[in-house]
Amino acid sequence: KKKTKPNIVSWLTWTILTAIATAATFAAHEPRTALLVLASTVCATGVVLAGLRYGIAKFSLFDGLCQAGAFVGLALWLLFNSPTIGIIVPVVIDFVAMLPTLRHAWLKPGEETWQTFLIGTFAPVFTIFSLASFNVNSLLYPLYLLFANGAIVVVVVGRRKQLSLGL
Repeated sequence: KKKTKPNIVSWLTWTILTAIATAATFAAHEPRTALLVLASTVCATGVVLAGLRYGIAKFSLFDGLCQAGAFVGLALWLLFNSPTIGIIVPVVIDFVAMLPTLRHAWLKPGEETWQTFLIGTFAPVFTIFSLASFNVNSLLYPLYLLFANGAIVVVVVGRRKQLSLGL
């Protein structure tokens, strides 16, 4: 319906972050979490591709810093030979990168597709229930995705109701 207007740069940043985290979770021998994060990478890539036609392409300093931070996380993982660092750094950067989306959802809830983020709240729950071990490497990204996507759903749905925009 061309109502959703994804910011291509933000989704590209999320693609980079989740790709790094996917590699790190595979390296940490957490395949179930890695598959969840890989699915996030594939979905973010799909949004980037669709966004090339229907989205907004504005590159800000903030976007650049988030992308640079993703590569710093990769460098730290390689430097310290620690997949855990390769998971923690993208999650922290992803959280910061999620804040503009949360703000956009508050200001223009009609331009965000809440159903996409709702799906993003269920997938981590299934992943968490499927885990064989519970540690930072296996739990951090699923818990973060559950929180971040859930927050966006609550804001979009709540603001749409508040502004009488409908779902």
